[in-house]
Parts: sequence; structure tokens; C-alpha cells
Amino acid sequence: MANIDVLDLGGNKVGSLELADEVFAPNQVNEALLWEAVKHYRAALRQGTAATKNRKLVAGSGKKLWKQKGTGRARVGSVRSPLWRHGGTVHGPQPRSYDYAFPKKKLLGALRSALAAKLSDGKLVVVDSLSLKEPKAKLYRQALDKLEVKRTALLVEAGNELSQELILGSRNLAGVDLVLNNEVHPYDLLRYERAIFSRQAIEALQETLKKTVSKRKKAEVA
Repeated sequence: MANIDVLDLGGNKVGSLELADEVFAPNQVNEALLWEAVKHYRAALRQGTAATKNRKLVAGSGKKLWKQKGTGRARVGSVRSPLWRHGGTVHGPQPRSYDYAFPKKKLLGALRSALAAKLSDGKLVVVDSLSLKEPKAKLYRQALDKLEVKRTALLVEAGNELSQELILGSRNLAGVDLVLNNEVHPYDLLRYERAIFSRQAIEALQETLKKTVSKRKKAEVA
């Protein structure tokens, strides 16, 4: 098993943590699976509100312009015909959802890949706690500077609900986002340069991912 240093928000080492090979081994990185997970996530973000007017919705009379025969002109039924200027659009886009089903096993596999990639790139940071004495953005900015966060960072906390102090302290920091360990997505890990986990968050997430690997191996043996 690989070990990772556990730091405090001052950048000082306060301990170490064992990382499971089932989750953080370099061979866990599956780029194709990561691409699928990102594609699914971005598809779900699309609004899908594009719309065109068909001949039923476009403005204009539905009266037949001239009689069917005897004029020498082409037959036509309405000015709203798609063949005419300002007429309706045929087979144009209509409001829809771009979301689609994505297997949970593939999502968890992509999450393992993203974590392993962050670790191998040296962009994964584990801190003893994300809490500070005061919920001030200035103090969190100083802490991130000591943790060598130069661009963007994803803060991952454990629990079922984010503390108000942590939200207030980090919400005004540019390029910094805050999520719970059970909400983190592979897209988030790839989008931000550094991933900063509290010790409880990384332990809980690692335990969940280890269980899914164990169940998969048992199913393969059976």
C-alpha cells in the first residue's frame, strides 16, 4: 500500500495515511472510462432549450393563396409552408433532455481512475481538518497558499452536510469549490488542479470504493 502525508492547514506534516491499492494503484487509471464519465456529466448539464417554429407555430394565414389549377403557378396551400421564406422549419430542434443513464459501476470505476491519476500527478492533498478558527476567506486563502494551491482547488469534506463555517470561509475564493465526499464526481477531480481532502473524507470514500471492488471480484469468481 502507498502512503500519503497528512498535513495541517499550515502545510506541516501531522501524520500519514495508508492508501488502498484497489483504489489508488497507477494501473487503476482508465482514460476511456474517464472520458465516458465526463461526457455523461456534461451532457446532463446541457439545458436543451433550443426550439424552432414549425408550420403550426409560425405566424401567417392558413388560407390557400390561389386556386389549385388554372393559374399556371405552382400549387401552394399556405404562406406558412416550409418551402417559403418565413415559413415553418422542418425537423428543427425542440426542447429535450440530453441526460442518459450511466451505470453506477462505471461511475465508481471512473472515480477510482480520477483519484489514482491525481495521486500519481502529485495533486492529491490530505489534511487533518478543513476547519479554521474563524470562517474568513482571507484565512482560507492563506491556508491554500501554504498548501501550494496556485490555481484551482477542490475541497472535499466528510459527513452528510457541509458546515456553515466552511461554506462561509470558502465560497468567495476564486477557483475553489467545496463538496462532500459522497458527492464528488470524476469531472470535479479532473476540472480542478488540486484535490484537497479532509482525512475523514478520503477514508470514507476509499472504504466505499474498496467495497465495490470486492463485490466485483466476488461476482467474477462466482
